[in-house]
Amino acid sequence: MTSLRPVRGTRDIVGEDALRHRKVIETGREVAARYGYAEVATPIFEFTEVFARTLGETSDVVTKEMYSFTDRGGEAVTLRPEYTAGIARAFISGSLGQNLPIKLFCSGPMFRYERPQKGRLRQFHQIDVEVIGAPEPLADVEVIALGAQILRALGLSEHARLELNTLGDPESRRAYRDRLVGYLAGYRDRLSPDSQARLERNPLRILDSKDAGDREILRDAPTLDASLNEQSRAFFADVRAGLDALGIAYVINPLLVRGLDYYTHTAFEFTTDKLGAQGAVIAGGRYDGLVAAMGGPDTPGIGWAAGVERLAMLLDETPASVRPVAVVPIGAGVELAALQLAEELRRSGHEVEFGFRGKLGQRLKRATQQQARFAVLLGEDELAAGQVVLRDLDRGEQETLPRSALAARLRQAARDS
Repeated sequence: MTSLRPVRGTRDIVGEDALRHRKVIETGREVAARYGYAEVATPIFEFTEVFARTLGETSDVVTKEMYSFTDRGGEAVTLRPEYTAGIARAFISGSLGQNLPIKLFCSGPMFRYERPQKGRLRQFHQIDVEVIGAPEPLADVEVIALGAQILRALGLSEHARLELNTLGDPESRRAYRDRLVGYLAGYRDRLSPDSQARLERNPLRILDSKDAGDREILRDAPTLDASLNEQSRAFFADVRAGLDALGIAYVINPLLVRGLDYYTHTAFEFTTDKLGAQGAVIAGGRYDGLVAAMGGPDTPGIGWAAGVERLAMLLDETPASVRPVAVVPIGAGVELAALQLAEELRRSGHEVEFGFRGKLGQRLKRATQQQARFAVLLGEDELAAGQVVLRDLDRGEQETLPRSALAARLRQAARDS
């Protein structure tokens, strides 16, 4: 039955995939906390207007990819395709502007109806960081450094490189747009159909085109650098100086742009050649005009999002799971006592496997299958004497010790391993 298979573009995250997925999210959470980022969660769906207004009414995401529907109350809602718009909406509706800047971390599923391919699904997951209320270039530096540190903590630094560009301030951006349109207008008939449409509504997006003909035309296109005013040049110089001071290497990519008008100054991506065409694993930029465009106060912002699935695919090894302790009753008469012992160990911080059925050999076999390091055996004799038998399943050795000493013995074994 088709209804019993995952919907195309979705998948179950189990086993090793789950370990990799958790590693990425927990590493992001831990590193972000070190940088002072508070964790938040926004709704999985928002009013459609939140995304239509912020992503652009004519963007591919809005016109082709959003999962939008009318709910039973007649409201137009959309499953979130990205985090930033929801964060900005929360900033406005939650009146979070009293103590700026605020630094936020979040993680969760996103939804886009697009062609599934390696590292890209219709339900996918992201980790995301945002800084709202900091106009200083050093905020850009910190946000990028945070991304670099997460990659380093995951062991992925050698697989990714930082690409950097500036979009300038609104004045510089408008000047460049005029120059770019003037140049591309002479090649209108040679542009791809997508780029011809973008020439009218969003010409900077043409710089992102993967069409071979478009790329050839763009070889001689004017660069944004020539349109930057002094303030924009100074801002970008400060960002580069901050990255240099932290020893974060980067390359300037003049074709790295963000098409919407609320993006300003810094645009960046950490890219890899290990995933085929889907090269970006972290992508972000400064969006000083977003909050105001949504009807809020004029408030600067910068952030990035990273694809959890893509980062998980890059991990060299599947992270090791914590090996549990198996509590094994010997005989039906001690099962409740063994259950109590398992609960004591869990409350003292140990991961415990407790089988619900089977003879001694069957339970020990299951303990081995669950990758348990130790089995704690409890029979009637041990129960009466206040003792347990601790079996090392790796070495095949065992010892008898007082039940009261068991938790400390397991902690010592964990430290020694």
